[in-house]
Amino acid sequence: MHDAIIAERAGVPAVAVMTTNFVSAAELMSRVLGMPDYDFAVIDHPVSSATDEGLKAQARKTIDALQRIVMSK
Repeated sequence: MHDAIIAERAGVPAVAVMTTNFVSAAELMSRVLGMPDYDFAVIDHPVSSATDEGLKAQARKTIDALQRIVMSK
């Protein structure tokens, strides 16, 4: 979250991707950095034990979220 917000402030479009276990931390970080409404993609946790099919599904979900976020900017 930190890197995405810093990039956005520098004029570089960015989208953060968080797993479900880190949503509250990402929301807190966005508030601390002064961008409480910063939108980000959320995928299932954990990623490390996901199957190939599970990872493909996560990738599709992430792409959909990224398109939604980018198009709303």
